[in-house]
This record gives sequence, structure tokens and C-alpha cells, in this order.
Amino acid sequence: MKSLIVCASRSHGNTRLVADRMAGVLDAEVVTPESVDPGTVGDYDVVGFGSGIYYMMMDARLRKLIRRLPAAEHHTAAFTFFTSGAREVPLLGYHRPIRETLEQKGFDVIGSFSCRGFDTVGPFGFIGGINRGRPNEHDLDRAAAFAARVRKRAAGAQAAS
Repeated sequence: MKSLIVCASRSHGNTRLVADRMAGVLDAEVVTPESVDPGTVGDYDVVGFGSGIYYMMMDARLRKLIRRLPAAEHHTAAFTFFTSGAREVPLLGYHRPIRETLEQKGFDVIGSFSCRGFDTVGPFGFIGGINRGRPNEHDLDRAAAFAARVRKRAAGAQAAS
């Protein structure tokens, strides 16, 4: 199974830690949004799109890449993941806009993963940040377990088609 993880990680590298752990399970390359040719994303069997959350939104570079993706010629499996200093607001759903755009382009979005990350943005910087030490080993183990479920689900979808 050919896998790719597109990761926008700034600040403290929280999201990159998660991406690297998932990549080990999926045998995937981890790349930045600006290094991806949108026309080649559909060549993969499974693609992960991940970002830190900045002011309640995924990274602008990732959003831009996803808007530029052509319609999938076959149902490429996709997943989203993010790290955030604050708890996700259920009504807003950090991953929802990206998920909807991917589905409109014909991707089969098979899951989303999130965990806390060290955050020093805005007022959190004045107090030394929140979630120091996150993602931790437990978070990364959860990310690996999620990636294993993604691999199994994507393989099952491949076999069915």
C-alpha cells in the first residue's frame, strides 16, 4: 500500500511527532504541504493530512493544498489529524472543513485523530505555555494505533474494489 502523510507543523513540532509515529506504521513519507504536487496525491492508496491548530483553524498551507487538489480519479483513502493546545469545540470541529473539502474531491475520509500539544501562542506564552510535554508517549502510542486501524481499513477498501 502506497502511503503519504502531509504535515504542517510549526511552533514546537508537535504535529510532526505524531506524523512521524503514524508514518512508521504506514510506511509513509512525511512531507510539507508546499512540497507536494497536488496532481500526484491521487497516486497514493492512503493520504494523511495533519496540522497543528492555530487560532482554531488548521494551517493555511494545508488548507491551500487541499483546495488545489484535483478530483480523485479513484477513491483514495484519506485521514486527518491534528494537535491542539485547547480542547476541540464539537460544533466547530477543527477537521470538519478539511474533511468536507476532501470528500467533495472524491477522497474516502476514513478517520480523524487528535491529541493535545504544547502551546505557547497568545496568552499561553505569558504563563509558560500549556500541555508541556505533549504529545507524550501515550499520545504517540494512540497515534500509532490509529494508523494501524487506518492501514487495515484502507487495505480492506482496496480489496473490495
